Amino acid sequence: MENAIEVKNLKIRYKSFKKLSIKSSIFKFKKNEVEVFEAVKGISFSVPKGQILGIVGKNGSGKSTLLRALAGVFSADEGEINIFDNSISLLALGVGFHKKLSGRENILLAGMLFGFTDDEVREKMDEIIAFADLGEFIDKPVSTYSSGMYSKLSFAITAILETDIMLVDEVLSVGDTKFKRKSYKKMKELISNEDRTVVIVSHNSSTIQTLCDSILWLHEGRIVMQGPTEEVLPLYEEFMA
Repeated sequence: MENAIEVKNLKIRYKSFKKLSIKSSIFKFKKNEVEVFEAVKGISFSVPKGQILGIVGKNGSGKSTLLRALAGVFSADEGEINIFDNSISLLALGVGFHKKLSGRENILLAGMLFGFTDDEVREKMDEIIAFADLGEFIDKPVSTYSSGMYSKLSFAITAILETDIMLVDEVLSVGDTKFKRKSYKKMKELISNEDRTVVIVSHNSSTIQTLCDSILWLHEGRIVMQGPTEEVLPLYEEFMA
C-alpha cells in the first residue's frame, strides 16, 4: 500500500532557560543556563494513503509537537519526515494566523502557506467566508476574535481549501454547538475521500472511535502502540483510567 507519510527515528527537542534568582543569574549566567527537553524521542511510523490516523496520549506526550513537525512548523533535530509530493494543511488553534491582519487577509495568507495560488484562494473565498459565518468580523483583525471565532475561521479555511493530507489538532471540540455539528459533518465528508489522508489529535475517545481507522498511542515522546482503533483504544482507555 502506498504511504502518504513516513517518519523515521524522529527526535524533537526544546531549549529553555532555567529559572534562576536575580543574584544567581548575575553570577552563574554562563553555566547551565539552558535546559534541553526532548519532546519526541526517536519514533518511526508510516500512514498509508487514504487512512485516518488518530494520535492519543496524555498531556505532554508529544502529540501536538509531532503534528506540527508533520506540518513543517517544527523541524526535526534528528531523523526525517517524508510527505512525498502531497499538499498538507494543519488545523490547530494558534497556528498560521497573523493577528494584526483581518480574517479575510488571513484566508489569503493561509492559502499561500498551503501551496495554493492567489487566484485559487480567491476563487474559494466566498465559500470559506460563508462556512466560517463570522459576519462583519471577517474584516476585523484576528486579534479581536474569541477562541470560538478563531476555530471557525481555521476550520473553514482547511475544509474548503482541500489538501491531500489534513492534520487536525483538537479543533473539532471548540466552538458553539451549531458549529460543532457543522464541522463534524464536514470532516466526515472530507475524510470519505479515499485519496485523502487525515491525522487527528484528540482527547475525545468518541471522535477517535468514530472517525479513525487506526491509532498511534504516544507516551512521554515514545510510541506505546500503533494499530487498528478497535485494538488500541480499549487498552489506551484502560491505561488512562
